[in-house]
Amino acid sequence: MSKKIYVGNLPFTASDEEIRGMFAEFGPVESVQLITDRDTGRPRGFGFVEMASGATEAIQALNAKELGGRNLNVAEARPRKDRPQHQSRW
Repeated sequence: MSKKIYVGNLPFTASDEEIRGMFAEFGPVESVQLITDRDTGRPRGFGFVEMASGATEAIQALNAKELGGRNLNVAEARPRKDRPQHQSRW
């Protein structure tokens, strides 16, 4: 079963390929998803990586590692909480 990893404090110049390469050292990477702003399309500075194996080692090795002048926050992703439906004010 694959494990989803949260990667935070990413430099805005980080690419999918760059993140995939960092995590591929620890095992096969199934997917990389860098989150962008819905309206502007700009990177939001975090993303998710899915790995079938080697996730624990990757988390330990890459947490607080410097990338582009920023220290990464790497941890196992928590399940997304359901948010209440947005109700129109009008």
